[in-house]
Amino acid sequence: MKVEKRAEIITKWIDDYCTNASFSPKALVVGISGGIDSSVVSTLCAKTGRKTIVLTMPIKQIKSQHDLSLEHSKWLKEKFKNVEHHLLEMDKIFNTFSKVLNDFNNEHGFANSRARLRMATLYQVAAANSGIVVGTGNKVEDFGVGFYTKYGDGGVDISPIADCTKTQVWELGKHLGVSDNIINSQPTDGLWDDGRNDIQQLGMSYQELEKAMDDKSDINYKKYLKIREKNLHKINPIPVCKFDE
Repeated sequence: MKVEKRAEIITKWIDDYCTNASFSPKALVVGISGGIDSSVVSTLCAKTGRKTIVLTMPIKQIKSQHDLSLEHSKWLKEKFKNVEHHLLEMDKIFNTFSKVLNDFNNEHGFANSRARLRMATLYQVAAANSGIVVGTGNKVEDFGVGFYTKYGDGGVDISPIADCTKTQVWELGKHLGVSDNIINSQPTDGLWDDGRNDIQQLGMSYQELEKAMDDKSDINYKKYLKIREKNLHKINPIPVCKFDE
């Protein structure tokens, strides 16, 4: 499928969802990180013409990542009149959270808590604007290896690019005019003080993951499966105790 058609379909899908939803959402709320996924999703939301609220929510953020999110928000506001941007500094909230839970210190847990605090923030802003939270996960992360925070960036109302590979998201970014600085930056979840990127966490590039997902004979297929199996608790539906009555 040509990238122009893909962008058109996703934009219409978002708009149609809002038109047909029983509660008639009045705004699209997106958290932007300075990465390609959130940059593409926020741009597609803006293209619907509907009120689009983008939030930058730094928590001990690496400066280069934060700068990219501000660059994208500035570009969005200049290009689309229906976009509003809010910078919400969340260091104090996270510091208080960490202090209260100091007896339960766990680095990975606190990293995921950053994503969960941002999710709660997105939903508060959405509630105040009768809006919905728009997800930014792609197909590789959401359904391939489960590389997201459960009830963090995975807590959303709709997922417009969840059937797009990372490569397709990069293509969309170029087509939509997203900054080359964002397109060429190393993908990262932005949850760690040391700024580790996705490749360092996953041990594979997105191109390698995409090949392994599509080809069981690929050299990295077993490596991909190992990552996926560890995260199936996020990908699969929540287990429910059912009765035969």
